[in-house]
Amino acid sequence: MNRYKIYWLCQIVGWGLWGFFQIFLYTFAERFDVDQAVGILLQVLYNIVATHLFRSLIIRLKWLDLRWNRLIPRLLGSSLLLSILNYLVYLVATELFAGGMSRVDLLPVSIAVTIIGYWAVYFIWAIFYFTFHYVDRYNKALKVESEAREAELNNLKAQLNPHFIFNALNSIRALVDENPLKSKESITQLSHILRNSLTSDRKKLIAFGEELKTVMDYLALESIRYEERLGITFDIDERSGDFLVPPLMLQTLVENGIKHGISNRKEGGRITISADVRKKHLRLEIRNTGQLSSEKKNGVGLGLENTIKRLELLYHGDASFDIKNEDPDTVLTKISIPKI
Repeated sequence: MNRYKIYWLCQIVGWGLWGFFQIFLYTFAERFDVDQAVGILLQVLYNIVATHLFRSLIIRLKWLDLRWNRLIPRLLGSSLLLSILNYLVYLVATELFAGGMSRVDLLPVSIAVTIIGYWAVYFIWAIFYFTFHYVDRYNKALKVESEAREAELNNLKAQLNPHFIFNALNSIRALVDENPLKSKESITQLSHILRNSLTSDRKKLIAFGEELKTVMDYLALESIRYEERLGITFDIDERSGDFLVPPLMLQTLVENGIKHGISNRKEGGRITISADVRKKHLRLEIRNTGQLSSEKKNGVGLGLENTIKRLELLYHGDASFDIKNEDPDTVLTKISIPKI
């Protein structure tokens, strides 16, 4: 059952129970008759319509996004206005269909008690309505948290590529005798990559500057393996360092470009990473030599799928992702990320 059906079910059942309670009170006071039954039925229908319009007003004015200290005064005021309107409608209906109200009903005390009673009823309705929405949002937040955690764990599994580690260690081993200082530096770079991979599931977002450092270490190790077959170009806006991005996101895309593009070519290729800041968004462009196959155009691999899912969960639709063939020899991946 969807939320809208649940809402109407609660409206009908809730106000129906209120009507039965009114019938019980009139029966207990030995004042219940057919006219009272019709009046209570009309009052139930009126309350359903009035609170539904009240709900539309709440949604239009975006009161669901307010904190309690700003929301409560608004609910008290609007509930009071609803109760006064309810009393006026009741007064007109009684005058037209029941010959008017009695003198007792027109006493200031009776009027005040009636208005305050409806005020309390409408306010309680509003509290129940907002509580339902807050509980629903909390459950959605838990679901999003769970999905984000699952996506991050899947991304972690995708990043711990045993082939990359094996190739990196072989490359470092070849450097030990030839260039000891370079081999030490490469070991430091590999340890940095592994440390970030192992801790990525603990962080939702990291500074882009830190993510870029991981990518530089990764490319430095791959350049040992590919030598002159791998060209690397960076064009980074210095304002981009403070933006927050999902950990290992950029590294996933770069690794994907080398694995599916450059490594399959005897002559190798080039990776170009550009970062620019425009309109409070970080615009990333990753170009790699290669071509997207027809299968890749229709569906993405695990790493890209996780990247898209993480962007949706973390930025709530404000981030964008696109990958395409820019020309017959280049794949372009574009990402736009808002500043948080």
